[in-house]
Amino acid sequence: MAKTTTEKGAVLEVKTTAEQLKRELQILVQSIVEEDDYALEAADRAMQALSCLKELKLKHSNPQSLLLTLPPPEFRCPLSGQLMIDPVVIASGQTFDRPFIQNWLNEGNRTCPQTEQVLSHMILVPNVLLKDMICRWSREHGIQLPTLVQDVDEEKAIANADQGRLSSLLEKLSSSAVSDQKIAAKEIRQLTKRSPSFRVLFGEITNAISYLIEPLASGKPDIDPDLEEDLITTILNLSILDTNKKLFAENPAVIPLLIEALKFERIETRSNAAAALFTLSAIDSNKYMIGELGALKPLIELLEEGHPPAMKDAASAIFSLCVVLENKSRAVSDGAVGVIMKKIVDHLLMDELLAILAMLASHQKAIEEMAELGALSFLLNVIREKTSERNKENCIAILYTMCFNDRAKLREIRKEEDANGTISQLALNGTSRAKRKALGLLERINRYAAISNTA
Repeated sequence: MAKTTTEKGAVLEVKTTAEQLKRELQILVQSIVEEDDYALEAADRAMQALSCLKELKLKHSNPQSLLLTLPPPEFRCPLSGQLMIDPVVIASGQTFDRPFIQNWLNEGNRTCPQTEQVLSHMILVPNVLLKDMICRWSREHGIQLPTLVQDVDEEKAIANADQGRLSSLLEKLSSSAVSDQKIAAKEIRQLTKRSPSFRVLFGEITNAISYLIEPLASGKPDIDPDLEEDLITTILNLSILDTNKKLFAENPAVIPLLIEALKFERIETRSNAAAALFTLSAIDSNKYMIGELGALKPLIELLEEGHPPAMKDAASAIFSLCVVLENKSRAVSDGAVGVIMKKIVDHLLMDELLAILAMLASHQKAIEEMAELGALSFLLNVIREKTSERNKENCIAILYTMCFNDRAKLREIRKEEDANGTISQLALNGTSRAKRKALGLLERINRYAAISNTA
């Protein structure tokens, strides 16, 4: 029976594909043979090209089957060169088909086949997005993917094994030997940093928080500083997950422990405690609780001490907490304005601290303190400098609030405006928010001038 035009076209297309694959394979093999330190990617691509040539050869006797398009490279397993049925991500971030990478790991390998990176764990995380893309592509090209039955059981087995490992480590924290506690705390810190699955598992283990904080809550004055740092940092790692934020807040001991950790000797521990409070404060109800328990004063003291990483973490936590009105009052009472003014005069953390100052400007006592500390002339200088538009926004917002009902300050602003035109320039060239505040301030100045002239 004569071949149809479509079949002839398919055969011609496959011949062209085969020739292209052969040329690519020839180049790859030549580079592998001639170079002592050839790239692993070259070997992977050569294997893929061979696999595709084999597939084309097997289908040569059936021209109709050649109408099927070869899978895109990103849909093929780097180990097998075949279309992935169950793509999973390993610790290195690379994706493989589950049976082939599982076999690789079962053989005792503990490195990534592609990057040769040592794997921090053997967890296989389903690549759901890629699997959906492969399924869609397969449907479009009439390919029937086999149904996977054993996946759920395998994943449950892995999850159970990880849960058992984490439970064992948490129990080890109750050991009377500090050396055992330190080993367990270090490993839990590493696991919760690298693996999102362990953050999830933590919330599924009964009394996990009690086990975790027991060495800190024991009241011993001489707790090992390494142990303190690892446990506080673990709380930070775990608090990234929203469900854990709620769990920590529900435990009455966690937030007081973090606040106490802000006073520890080691700066890394204090910095991570501040970062944990910042993360936990993402939930509004936690903002109230953290403020009520007295976190703002030690955070302000940490900011004042001036250690760069710790300053940033403390400033982030203070900003987040001061979204709540009650915490603004607490921050002002605890001396936030004076500390912040000293830092920004030294041009430290300008973005973060001006944002906090703008937030506190709605508090009358804060405005009075700013005026006493010479904020008006400094803020005008910042607007004139080559600084970020966000900083200029915050400066003009503070100035607007400071001068709104204060005639003495309006006179001062007017003199500055006559000399430099700072506010007028911002009203022309600033962001939309900065323009609104600048125009509002200019209107107040002009209204005050008109009243003064009339009088």
